[in-house]
Amino acid sequence: MTQTAPEPSATTRKGIETTGIEIVEESQRTAHPRDLFLPWFASNVSVFGMSYGAFMLGFGISFWQALAATLIGVIVSFGFCGIIAIAGKRGSAPTMVLSRAAFGTQGNKIPGVISWMTSIGWETSLAITAVLATTTIFHRLGWSSGNWVKIIATIVVALLIVGGAVAGYHIIMKLQAVLTWITGILTVIYLIMAVGHIDWHAAASLSSASFPAFIGALTLIMTSTGLGWTNIAADWSRYQSRTSSGFSIAFWNVFGASLPLIILITGGLLLAASSHDLSDAIGADPVGALATILPTWFLIPFLLTAILSLLAGAINGIYSSGLTLLTLGIHIPRPAASLIDGTILTIGTLYVVFVAPNFISPFQSFLVTLGVPLSAWTGIMMADITLRRRPYDETDLFDGSGRYDRFDLISIVTFVIVTVIGWGLVINTYEGVNWNNWQGFLLGPLGLGGREGDWANANLGVLGALVLGYLVTLVTRRGRVHRQESR
Repeated sequence: MTQTAPEPSATTRKGIETTGIEIVEESQRTAHPRDLFLPWFASNVSVFGMSYGAFMLGFGISFWQALAATLIGVIVSFGFCGIIAIAGKRGSAPTMVLSRAAFGTQGNKIPGVISWMTSIGWETSLAITAVLATTTIFHRLGWSSGNWVKIIATIVVALLIVGGAVAGYHIIMKLQAVLTWITGILTVIYLIMAVGHIDWHAAASLSSASFPAFIGALTLIMTSTGLGWTNIAADWSRYQSRTSSGFSIAFWNVFGASLPLIILITGGLLLAASSHDLSDAIGADPVGALATILPTWFLIPFLLTAILSLLAGAINGIYSSGLTLLTLGIHIPRPAASLIDGTILTIGTLYVVFVAPNFISPFQSFLVTLGVPLSAWTGIMMADITLRRRPYDETDLFDGSGRYDRFDLISIVTFVIVTVIGWGLVINTYEGVNWNNWQGFLLGPLGLGGREGDWANANLGVLGALVLGYLVTLVTRRGRVHRQESR
């Protein structure tokens, strides 16, 4: 079945962006690389990022090892986003439409499903965090914290996230400009107030762990930060002027996302290293636990900071997951796609808040399981971008009889095999999510000590899938890309 390329449409109707996956009009491509700073900064300035410090220390590593993993993991993983964002300028379309050049117009639905599930999972986890934080802070204030508070908080959070996503690109960009200042200032105030709770000696005294443990922490940070955004990285850069520098697009992407995260994760590391009780509490309620060190008078501003920062990231994600849903062949308006994803987000939030035994188990299980195929896709996509020298043929991205074909078997087979290998090199034994304990089946045969060995928790499959996907594609598709660009 051939997909006809949608004609460029009016960008907004009554303030709501109507552009879906169609090519962005030239008249609307007026953004500059520096404009990318706001959405990336606002989406990552969340105090939720501080919880990663506690998660990393769970690997038994030292503060200095964790700091090194933070610097490397955050900057490198968002560097991947920067590379993929360049494709947005070259093709004027969302990320998962541009991915058709690598997988074919129909074959791209395979990684498209993974991308959609990843986006939904991420935004649901952000919504869950906002609900849990609201409940904890209400309890701390002495207000009722029964189930009705959780239900109301879920509904309000979901409405705010979906409302922003339905509004679309232009309103989101204006919203992010405001959220950046509000959340940035309040987060700085929180960090200043938290300094007195840091035990510098305790943090510096943490013993170093083995190299496999360090790799495990590094993998966690990469999947928690940049790798979780690669599948939507071009959704914002598609509005960039064609004359924008590719390097500048990548730089502002990396700078905007990395700056707040490095500061927040470092602060979280110091707090978690200073208190075992706080570190343990973060596993159940990442943001709410961070509020326990605050004086009562700052709880409401802190809650406002937490919710607004979480909403900023979730709105971006639901907006992009709606676009990905459209690439799968569902013919509905873009705002309606965001509504569908918002409904799923609400149901998922209610499940984790009321049914799951804790937050961190399903969150880490999600990161590991979908992180492998997402890393495989990221490697393939980055290699495809590396090989190309010309802009995409925007019409053929929607035409299965064009240069990109319906199915690119090389990329599809690479994606499937690399994903299977990756799943064989990760383990997933988290409480309450035993359904995927089958993973890690290659750790024994490859001499890595099996599921109980030192390398088990390193989750090598995530990084392995990324590297294999990139290298295999770079070698096997060079000629194919050259033929596509010669037509």
